[in-house]
Amino acid sequence: MIDLKYDSNGLITAVAQDATTGRVLMVAWMNAEAVRLTRETGEAWFWSRSRQALWRKGETSGNVLRVREIRADCDADTLLLRVDAAGPACHTGRESCFWQGLDGEILETPPVAGFLDTLEGVIASRRESTPESSYTARLFAKGRHKIAQKVGEEGLEVAMAGVAQDDERMLDESADLLYHLLVLLNERGLPLQDVLGRLAARHA
Repeated sequence: MIDLKYDSNGLITAVAQDATTGRVLMVAWMNAEAVRLTRETGEAWFWSRSRQALWRKGETSGNVLRVREIRADCDADTLLLRVDAAGPACHTGRESCFWQGLDGEILETPPVAGFLDTLEGVIASRRESTPESSYTARLFAKGRHKIAQKVGEEGLEVAMAGVAQDDERMLDESADLLYHLLVLLNERGLPLQDVLGRLAARHA
């Protein structure tokens, strides 16, 4: 292996690029351990400067980056990860983190499924919060039966709004149903990606 040039903090810039389209997806930092884990597992690992910790891309959302190849630039101080993305790379639900112009104009809108992936990640992070600070954490604290009950209640509310032909209420209740369903899936340890996979298989 070539000698990579890490900075004074032991970090090296890593650019993730879609191996099929060539599109730049994101930029992050890696230390030697992240490089080692990425090579060993075939999935992208990075170093969080804010948390001062290793993290695997997609560990909460399921949007992992499967690494086909790692290249170093001519100075060996920047890495290019050519990847296959399991979902949106950006935490906003967009395919790429590079979605805005310098004047603030939005150049790419987030896909619906991408936002659900983002919400799934938020729900997973709130599971570790104190019940006093988060409604989601309070739901988890009450247990599986209470969460399942909420899913049932929200499903009934959606049906009732549909029968009443109340469009605004139906939109609100549908949003509540999707949220509580994601909470229940997380409680059971089931990723949204598995649900979408079943749905796609049925309509292939």
